[in-house]
Amino acid sequence: TSNFLQGIFAVESEMQRERFITYSRDQAFKNLMEYSHWLADPRLVRAIVDCSGETISWLIKCGVQFSSVGINMPDAPHTYHVIKGRGEGLIKALTGRAREVGVDIILDTAVKRIIKSGDKISAVAVEQDGEDRQVKTSTVIICTGGYANHKEWIKKYTGFDLGVNLIVVGNVDKMGEGIRMAQELGAADDGIRLLELYRAGPIGPGFAMACQLEYVAVQPELWVDPRGQRFCDESICFYDSEVGNAAAKIREGYSFTIFDDSVIKRLLEQGVDKNINIDIMPGSRPLDLEKEMQAAFARGTQELFQGESIEELAGKMGAVPEILKKNLEEYNKSCLTGHDPLFAKNPKYLRPLLGPRYYALKARTVFLGTMGGIKINHRAEVVDKKNNVIPGLYAAGFDAGGMYGDSYPIRHASGLSSAFALNSGRIAGINALNRTQK
Repeated sequence: TSNFLQGIFAVESEMQRERFITYSRDQAFKNLMEYSHWLADPRLVRAIVDCSGETISWLIKCGVQFSSVGINMPDAPHTYHVIKGRGEGLIKALTGRAREVGVDIILDTAVKRIIKSGDKISAVAVEQDGEDRQVKTSTVIICTGGYANHKEWIKKYTGFDLGVNLIVVGNVDKMGEGIRMAQELGAADDGIRLLELYRAGPIGPGFAMACQLEYVAVQPELWVDPRGQRFCDESICFYDSEVGNAAAKIREGYSFTIFDDSVIKRLLEQGVDKNINIDIMPGSRPLDLEKEMQAAFARGTQELFQGESIEELAGKMGAVPEILKKNLEEYNKSCLTGHDPLFAKNPKYLRPLLGPRYYALKARTVFLGTMGGIKINHRAEVVDKKNNVIPGLYAAGFDAGGMYGDSYPIRHASGLSSAFALNSGRIAGINALNRTQK
């Protein structure tokens, strides 16, 4: 998911100290463990948190450039170290540095399996230029990026139908090969069902990533399920994990954001409440929104609907008119009284939808990657089902589990998935090197 990488979680980094950001490693550790209800591996979490600040310094020495330290959520600690050039800038810097120190990076070479002689790793079987061969080694680090594109595994482990009621973004050919190879050597699983979920739309032909209609989809307006029933406090929109969990309970895989002309007017004049990314922050105005809407209607889109009444809108979007009308009336009443007796939505975002024209924008349940798989310890060593280390085998990033519990802890650690990949990779590399030098 380096295409989407914009920032990296860290605490007690040199950049934070320069900006008098005092969020500590102890605070981060406690918040992460409490968020996971202690389902995460505490020694692994501690190891990742403790080395995160030093990893920022190491990345800077490797040529990675950062622009700022901030956050893209209300009332969250400033842990997000924004990269200049995003993921591309990071990858270029690290590959360039690796080549400088003599690392041989071999492309277009698929690893098929890990070979053991007795109880020790002896080689990896690879396919290169259409030919099978073996590369001798006693140490392997698995970091193939998870299994986000594996339809059968997504169904097996999460119950979703990939491409039907769950959409993956930013992943190509992530088929779980590293996890499979570790399982073949007896590795235990940890957190293999966990996904980095959120809610986004519209999706399909004619809609670019982060188009201005997507601004509308994620705003804290009225959200309803396919039948037209409200399903959450929409002011959780600032926290993608909570939004993703709420959306994931809708098994059709999509929901709707309901808005009217007053919302369009407010967005054009005042800008968005919820940011889309670091380039589209709160207050950004979607000046091309109406143009995008008209273009979508001209294409006959099934992502955006409009109606002169709420009943007409319900018919077009496939909702039950009585249900949608009742939910709109209850919602508007909450807006007018300033109190949401159903979901206790923040009164700041209780704004009535009075028409006369109404719109419904489809938003899908999407995910950025699988976030578990191989069980590792705090040294990034792969362990078996009895918690014994498999000598010479390490795992990192989206192939490894143990960091998250049951949800991505975005409230306390924005940028953690990239930080986990980088820090678990560094830990694996350091320990693998120490092992080979013994």
